[in-house]
Amino acid sequence: MTKLLHWAGSIAALAVTVGLTISGASATTKLVVGKASRTADPVLPVDVGYKLGIFKKHGLDLQIITFAGGSKMTTAMTAGSIDIGDGAGTELALVAKGVPMKGICEAAGPVPFIAIGVPFDSPIHSVADLKGKRIGFSSAGSLTDWLTRELNRKEGWGPQGVIEAPIGNGAANIISAFRARLIDADTGDTSLFLAMEENKTGRLLVPVSTYEGSIASGAVYASDRLIENNPEAVRAFVAAWIESVNYMRSHKAETVKIEAEVTGFPESVLAKDYDLTIGMFTNDCKFDAASIAALKRSFSDLKLLPTPPDMATLYTNAFTPK
Repeated sequence: MTKLLHWAGSIAALAVTVGLTISGASATTKLVVGKASRTADPVLPVDVGYKLGIFKKHGLDLQIITFAGGSKMTTAMTAGSIDIGDGAGTELALVAKGVPMKGICEAAGPVPFIAIGVPFDSPIHSVADLKGKRIGFSSAGSLTDWLTRELNRKEGWGPQGVIEAPIGNGAANIISAFRARLIDADTGDTSLFLAMEENKTGRLLVPVSTYEGSIASGAVYASDRLIENNPEAVRAFVAAWIESVNYMRSHKAETVKIEAEVTGFPESVLAKDYDLTIGMFTNDCKFDAASIAALKRSFSDLKLLPTPPDMATLYTNAFTPK
């Protein structure tokens, strides 16, 4: 009888163990997350939260894929290759064009992670000095294109206040253009200009946030398929994102270390970048009216859409904290 009871107890314990394993497995949801950039500050909370196990704590097993731009990220979303898109508010224009996703989190409002930089030995030392100068940016119709145009508008210089020059992305393009004196300044990544200061090839003049307000500079998207089939996973992702941002706010050294591993920038550069950008993140992921209005105007200015869209159909605050 004793052996029988012992055997029965062992079977019961095994059943409990198997049950827990099955339950644990079913509680973990696998999500493929597509980042629109490897280094842009608004997308980095997903890396921080992933490395710290915050998303895992919320029952999510992430696979993170990096794309070269928002258009490539949304192409993957259309193909059904990713569940979550980690990019910028400007991708709402692509939602209006039919990409099967919806904005679920305004990750960051202002744009301090984009700045105007100049050659290291440039005589330009203020925004006023930029009038009449040639400013580079990535490409026509891009966010940096619009932010360069916005400088003209905010300063009251008119459409010809500065000369616009699309030169492409990347440090090599900017440095080459600086050295050849093809441009007097460039609208690009703040962290890049901070890195250029260390080797004296360029320097930060001003973050774009000194003249441009909130434009949902960072935004997170969920596929229509995920929203319909697993809304709880969407809600868990938003909760984990918010927790990751809260951690970043109170742990500068740890955040900078993780970001250096992800981006390849030195910690000395990212420590300065952190001080400039950490305040841009939203507290609750809710899209705000100012950001939505600015985005709608940018879509018209850049002629990204034939007619102004109904912005309310492109995003939702349903998965943010109540």
